Amino acid sequence: MAKYLSLWEIDQTKIPIDPQQKGAGWGMLMAMVRKDFEKGLITSWGAFVGEINGYCILEGTELEVHTCAIQYVPFVTFKIHPIVTESHVNEMIKTLIG
Repeated sequence: MAKYLSLWEIDQTKIPIDPQQKGAGWGMLMAMVRKDFEKGLITSWGAFVGEINGYCILEGTELEVHTCAIQYVPFVTFKIHPIVTESHVNEMIKTLIG
């Protein structure tokens, strides 16, 4: 299964000023993240300290990853990068040197 690094950022224009509304919004976001963990799509997730952005590692097909990301729009934007493992890089090196 393919792995992806997703760098996410909350759209600041969508964050309420009221602390209770802000907390409710974050609660809804984290409930969605929890569901994606339970599906096995997200394998790691984190927020950068003091910022409104972070990262997650996803495992799945392109369609599964795209479908996952699109559910968070318009509140979150993403930069998603396919990643290869150390063993994949070593396979590529063997191919290069024959």
